[in-house]
Amino acid sequence: MPSLEEQKRLIIEELHSLGYLRSEKVVKALLKVPRELFLPPHLREYAYIDTPLPIGFGQTISAIHMVAIMTEELDPVPGDRVLEVGTGSGYQAAVLAEIVARSGEGKKGHVYTIERIPELAEYARKRLEEAGYSSDVTVIVGDGTLGLPEKAPFDKIIVTAAAPYVPDPLIEQLAEGGRLVIPVGDVYLQRLLTVEKHGGSITKRYGIECVFVPLIGKYGWHIDSTY
Repeated sequence: MPSLEEQKRLIIEELHSLGYLRSEKVVKALLKVPRELFLPPHLREYAYIDTPLPIGFGQTISAIHMVAIMTEELDPVPGDRVLEVGTGSGYQAAVLAEIVARSGEGKKGHVYTIERIPELAEYARKRLEEAGYSSDVTVIVGDGTLGLPEKAPFDKIIVTAAAPYVPDPLIEQLAEGGRLVIPVGDVYLQRLLTVEKHGGSITKRYGIECVFVPLIGKYGWHIDSTY
């Protein structure tokens, strides 16, 4: 059985050959971040199988190819201030931090990530600390559909849960020239939507179909909804 490091290298090579990975910065980030640390101990041996895996509280860690796709589409660069809505176990935040906070000389970006489930937020904090990203990622408990106005504007915003529409506060908190990536649709099937802000105007571009857990909040699905 190959080691986890070897399994990681093999899956990243495969994703590159399939076109999911296009840029050197995302390849390097995925190679650096130990996905196994962001999984419950009994699932760590499956860390580099390209599938979503349960992390508790009805939530999942995204498949590796989806993390690759969303990170490539977001196109983070060193020095970016990033907002993530839907921390989960913290894996996507660590991948983003590797790019914005660690890969550029003299450019120290930061990732702010919002999780609505307090226990999961605490789990993510511990995993990020264990993996060495606690100084690069700030985990906040709250309604991610409201964004984080006290830290806005953000160069990049990524939403890792399915929204019925793009929350207005996230548009408002996106910096000029910024980019937002979010899955939009119903709770069964979504399409990845990329939003950009230029000169005060908004452009939207739809991408692949995908399936995420519902985005719960004031500008998302209601927790008591039947969807």
